[in-house]
Amino acid sequence: MAASALAPRQTPGGELLCLSHLRWDFVFQRPQQLMTRFARSGRVFFFEEPVAHDGAPALELRPRPLPGGGHVLVAVPRLPQGLPLAEAEALQRELLDTLVAEQGLADYVLWYYTPMALGFSSHLRPAVTVYDCMDELSLFRGASPRLAEREAELLARADLVFTGGQSLYEAKRGRHPRVHCLPSSIDREHFARARGPVAEPADQAPIPRPRLGYFGVIDERIDLELLAGLAAARPDWQIVMLGPLAKLDAAALPRAANLHWLGMKDYRELPAYLAGWDVALMPFAQNESTRFISPTKTPEYLAGGKPVVSTPVRDVVRPYGELGLVEIAADAAGFVAAVERLLARGEAERAAWLARADEQLRGSSWDATQRRMAELVREAADV
Repeated sequence: MAASALAPRQTPGGELLCLSHLRWDFVFQRPQQLMTRFARSGRVFFFEEPVAHDGAPALELRPRPLPGGGHVLVAVPRLPQGLPLAEAEALQRELLDTLVAEQGLADYVLWYYTPMALGFSSHLRPAVTVYDCMDELSLFRGASPRLAEREAELLARADLVFTGGQSLYEAKRGRHPRVHCLPSSIDREHFARARGPVAEPADQAPIPRPRLGYFGVIDERIDLELLAGLAAARPDWQIVMLGPLAKLDAAALPRAANLHWLGMKDYRELPAYLAGWDVALMPFAQNESTRFISPTKTPEYLAGGKPVVSTPVRDVVRPYGELGLVEIAADAAGFVAAVERLLARGEAERAAWLARADEQLRGSSWDATQRRMAELVREAADV
């Protein structure tokens, strides 16, 4: 493995090169939460998937400022249109090598979110190689047929493997000697703003109540039939859907007077929307793409003080459903019954539930997750 081949001249983590299938300016989630925190103590380079354009190959560098100072440097490869995979990967390798040379990267941490990046980065020799497996990408719509093979190669190269949830941990722990379950965590102070007085967003303010809401990516993991059934069953309930559309045609979205598709919102805006909901929803489809997901929004909704109804996603049932913190329902009729129960709860019952939710969330934070990861990286460098 890479760590045994190099003796770092400085503590690994001082410089980090992240190869991601998710764009920095997309939904603010696990990669952004962690890289933001790593960038507080060192340089972080976030290398995205390529964007096609009509010009010559180029690497666009975009500094993304961070609260309190500093930045993450986002690197976006721009490649000519219509290239075969082998040629596109060869050009990405050249652009990546240029970035490494010009930025003087030597004893750095190489951090993978997608095994497909091995096609242009397998020649690199970092101090430590990390595979942060946040999804089972091979089960997603449009996944490359090479993904499983590339993941096997990455698991053979990696010094450390992190998983974003218990189900992924159980799937990967037998494939690598150092797999650590570090579930996606929470910025509790951020989402707790939803419990206090906040200004109602202009596009949500006219929507009547009760409001049921969801924020996140809207793709093949969302059960559109369930949403349509819920909206039809209770036309007096308003369903607010926030988030970008991915791999779905807008024409496929169910339409109803009480279904409101408000589009993507900035991460900073989410507590204000959440504050105006009576119940938060996780209407995930029960298919291969959701088999291993561990939704970050579960603790985010709870931190905002909102009751939650979810389909039976394994990493939601364990522990949140088993602890009685999240209502679990499999279909529209089940969602109707669960929401009715939640809306009918008295103040004492709600206060007791909220106290148990807060106890479950206590000690969970992105800061703690990142610190634990940094400790494990340092240990791996000494192997």
